[in-house]
Amino acid sequence: MDHSYMMLGYWSSWHWVAFVVFAALVLYPIGRILARIGYSPFWSVLAFVPLANLLGLWIVALGEWPRQRSRSS
Repeated sequence: MDHSYMMLGYWSSWHWVAFVVFAALVLYPIGRILARIGYSPFWSVLAFVPLANLLGLWIVALGEWPRQRSRSS
């Protein structure tokens, strides 16, 4: 059987457009949330890296938030 149609190089341009739209729909809100809590929005790229996304989620969940910093000062 020829499975060459399943290779990444044979995807049409519509697949790439759909991927870029999906990536933007995921990365933009995550970047906005991270910016509001004091982290760089570029960390939102971790959302697409398996296991790193879970590690990032734990870091955000257990880290010190700006609202907590202002109350403790």
